[in-house]
Amino acid sequence: MNTSADYSASSIQVLKGLEAVRKRPGMYIGSTGPNGLHHLVYEVVDNSIDESMAGFCDRIVVTLEKDDVCRIEDNGRGIPVDIHPTEKVSALELVLTRLHAGGKFNKSAYKVSGGLHGVGVSCVNALSVWMEATVETNGKKYCQRYEKGIPKTQVEEIGTTDRHGTTIRWKSDPTIFTETTTYDFDVLAKRLRELAFLNSGITIVFRDERLETPKETVLRFEGGIKEFVTYIDEGKTVLPAEPIYLMGTENDVITEVALQYYDGYSENIFSYVNDINTVEGGTHLDGFKVALTFVLNRFLENNAKLSKKIDKDEKLTGDDVRAGLTVVLSLKVPEPQFEGQTKTKLGNTDVRSIVDSLVKEKLTLYFEQNPAVLEKILEKAVNEANARVAARKAKEATRRKSGLDSFGLPGKLSDCSSKIPAECEVYIVEGDSAGGSAKKGRDSKHQAILPLWGKMLNVEKTRIDKVINNDKLEPVIATLGTGIGKDFNINKLRYHKIIIMADADVDGSHIRTLLLTFFFRYMPQIIEGGYVYLAMPPLYKVSYNKKTWYVYDDDEKTGILKELGENGSKASVQRYKGLGEMDGTQLWETTMDPETRKMKQVTIPDAVAADRIFSVCMGEEVEPRRRFIEENALYANLDI
Repeated sequence: MNTSADYSASSIQVLKGLEAVRKRPGMYIGSTGPNGLHHLVYEVVDNSIDESMAGFCDRIVVTLEKDDVCRIEDNGRGIPVDIHPTEKVSALELVLTRLHAGGKFNKSAYKVSGGLHGVGVSCVNALSVWMEATVETNGKKYCQRYEKGIPKTQVEEIGTTDRHGTTIRWKSDPTIFTETTTYDFDVLAKRLRELAFLNSGITIVFRDERLETPKETVLRFEGGIKEFVTYIDEGKTVLPAEPIYLMGTENDVITEVALQYYDGYSENIFSYVNDINTVEGGTHLDGFKVALTFVLNRFLENNAKLSKKIDKDEKLTGDDVRAGLTVVLSLKVPEPQFEGQTKTKLGNTDVRSIVDSLVKEKLTLYFEQNPAVLEKILEKAVNEANARVAARKAKEATRRKSGLDSFGLPGKLSDCSSKIPAECEVYIVEGDSAGGSAKKGRDSKHQAILPLWGKMLNVEKTRIDKVINNDKLEPVIATLGTGIGKDFNINKLRYHKIIIMADADVDGSHIRTLLLTFFFRYMPQIIEGGYVYLAMPPLYKVSYNKKTWYVYDDDEKTGILKELGENGSKASVQRYKGLGEMDGTQLWETTMDPETRKMKQVTIPDAVAADRIFSVCMGEEVEPRRRFIEENALYANLDI
């Protein structure tokens, strides 16, 4: 690891002004909700990662302290503290108090970086009640304190040190982040884990000191993105056993690709540029997709046995070759052109051809050296192509089925009268008896009821043509109106609240899990958009002296009986065995009335972790599932 380079105050370039950040924080960090709050941490960590990419840092410590304070330490060079040649103030103060002040506009201090606009750490400062910056460099320790972005002290020398690096500590401003200033450990752990995979030489220590017994996670992955793919695919039957790894450099653009197939049908693609997750893709991802389809089609043309198994008018499409594919694509680009400060899509046109030619050349070479792997991948792609054709025919047949009424909606659906999706909700209810009660109790203007019957399909083990044609899932697909898989269109969603209402028992739990697996695999956007909810029907009804309490767990029941004191023994306690035991009025009062009901919103803070959990719990591999249950048994509530 390097510890010295030409990195001093003269490396810092300045474009001025910080007041705008407090006035319009959303422009700089995306939002003032939980996403924006966590973005503060990412901005500071990204500076340390940039030091790592430049070769000067190999350890970052992220600590959540009590009272919503965050501290980030690295062992990089330390932000320069000398006086800037033109601005005549310390470079540390410049970096922390001026927008567009940083060492990343020219390439002398940083060849590659994620923070390109120079607004990162100064934004964090502007949006904090207070911030302290401590720098250790050249044997000395320096400190400066700020409040709402304004320096409250000079840059002061406070002692000697044999370390080097920067520590940034701050408390975010609750007048800006009005929703919450509390950091979510799992959300941050997801990003830090990602960074550790993408930078194989770095150790990231993540500590939570808010707990009575502090917890610490050490993230270090020597295998880099190959290990990332293995992590994502845990619990799946994979091909090949070790992920395929391709790497090359052209025009100072470093491209890394790790890929592996598994026996499922969804594609998992994670793309990054300078460690930034490009969730909207861009030219690098386009280049990869085109190259993969091209290579497999070329090998198929030369495979007499398999080319006979596909219709002569059909070629492998991108969807065919990416079904069951897990890919991590990571690029280091000296001058990336991102769309907006949120940096979710890459625009560099030259990168498309760089990735395209690398993947064509290296993947061709890999397949030539591993013909058995190629044969199995081609076979899978041909099966997908044939399934695609079958799915098309199944879809056409579905439209002619009598199970749908003239509007293409299921006969069992009791729709609501409003046609404005934002004010409509649909209850997906287990069984006809509960469905009947729900129909009687609902607000028919805004609430639709779709009863399900029989055991639902586990889509984790099923190809899309079987999903489209499944009599249990078909009504759900038709009711929501969005289509599924590649035909999915969120703008056609007919209800902005999709509420799964199942009994609070093992069967109900299974139905909820099967439905959520279906949504996650075929309609993930409805979960990401916050449209899916779980109803929480009560477990007990407690009655005494003409008063009634609906109770949602045993602790709550015990609490109410205690409050009644000696009258507790006289209270009537009814346990609901299922939704079907409630009449329409009870179901409305307890579970459906927007004023009083309890619901849980389903979210996916960590798509990678969710993917692994669904694969482990719903897939065919028994051993990973046994291991997962053993490791998580402490957190499980068993209804026995």
